[in-house]
Amino acid sequence: MFITTMNKKLVLRLPFRLGGIVGLVLLASLSAKAMAESVPLSEKQAIWLFYQRNLDLLAARYNIENAQAQEIIAGAIPNPTVSAQLLELSKNSNPNSSAQGCPQGSPSHSINCGPAQYYSFSQLIEMAGKRGLRQETSAIATQAAESDFQDAVRIFTNMVRDAYYGLLQAQKNQWLAQEIVNHYKDIISNNRLRLQAGDIPESDFLRIEVEALQAQSDLDNAAAAIEQAQAALAITLNWPDKSMQFVAEDRWPSTQDIGQNLPRDALITKALELRPDLQGDKKRAEQADKALILARKLKYPDVTVSSGYARDPSNTVLDSYFVGVSIPIPLFYQYKGEENAAAVSLSQMRIAAQQTELGVRSDVVSAFATWKSADKVVQRYQDGLLDRTRKIRDRAELAYTKGATSILDYIDAQRTYKTVMLSYFTAVTNRINAYYDLAKSLGIEPNAELSQQASNPGNIKSDRVHKIN
Repeated sequence: MFITTMNKKLVLRLPFRLGGIVGLVLLASLSAKAMAESVPLSEKQAIWLFYQRNLDLLAARYNIENAQAQEIIAGAIPNPTVSAQLLELSKNSNPNSSAQGCPQGSPSHSINCGPAQYYSFSQLIEMAGKRGLRQETSAIATQAAESDFQDAVRIFTNMVRDAYYGLLQAQKNQWLAQEIVNHYKDIISNNRLRLQAGDIPESDFLRIEVEALQAQSDLDNAAAAIEQAQAALAITLNWPDKSMQFVAEDRWPSTQDIGQNLPRDALITKALELRPDLQGDKKRAEQADKALILARKLKYPDVTVSSGYARDPSNTVLDSYFVGVSIPIPLFYQYKGEENAAAVSLSQMRIAAQQTELGVRSDVVSAFATWKSADKVVQRYQDGLLDRTRKIRDRAELAYTKGATSILDYIDAQRTYKTVMLSYFTAVTNRINAYYDLAKSLGIEPNAELSQQASNPGNIKSDRVHKIN
């Protein structure tokens, strides 16, 4: 007795000796158990799970928050300084009896006028637009961090899709293996009677049994491949609950217009405008350019303006006010080190942007060529090769059951059908992966809803996702 699930259908094989009510009860219980173990999962749900759980993607979002915090820091105005002082706290006598704050008419040797009080206020004023440059630099850094996050979404989303469609291909292979097993089981059942009647030699029957055993082995291997594909998807999704029960939807996605019919040069131009990794590197180069300007401005000193009030009882003038200006003079050090370091950083960022642009061009050319090839291969299968192969197999099977052809012809037709179908499933998987790889190389997310959700994965709402978790 064995159970397989494929295409959301349950196939049970029970010994014919099991019958009556006991068989029906066992059939119902096994069917319910198998259905409970299967968790249908769509591509969109898999990606939503990834957005919710993947730590690398969340870490990329934290870079945005850190950049935003740095932007606040860069825009801060220096705080003023307020100071208060008490002087002349000594109890010694003050011989200056003419001071306004000293008591009059007392012997000069006994005069103690009291402490002096000084209150001051100072404010640093940044010159040459340094604060504005810092704000611009930090704002550009935030934009670069946002581009990095979108690039992480672009790459990680396709990782999920690769694992998901790897699972779907494994399920398709299992379905094919089960179909072949069923065909051989029917052939063996029919030919056992023919063997007993002497219509076929025993060697032919043994050949069919060998092929049936091989088909059963292929089915076992296909079941193991499904578990491996489920594990690969689970690792990508950070292993949510019921990961080893996920079953991919039995359908290939439809392709949308992402520019795959445009000329190659037009696609390259489109990618240079949209690729977030290139935009991030360009932003960092722009940030480095602003940082160089800021480094050159450091030689212009900032001004500290101060003012205050003094009350000195022992002074001739009791109350007084003062103002002052403090300017550091860049006489010995004129910030050449900071300027040179900023210039080197700018050169590095520009080189990085140029290298990324070359990588973008290469990605588009490679992905576009792969897409065209994969699409043509699938079209070739769908334009008649699949139907012809299936008809040849069915006709060979029918002819063999009627005694009109040899067992070798039937086995050869069955093997050809198996090879073509496996190649077709691989071709379709390659085609859909090539489609999403082309979208990734262009910096495009074909599913607009996923693109919006990716900007804030913590707010993703889906009943299906909650049930899976």
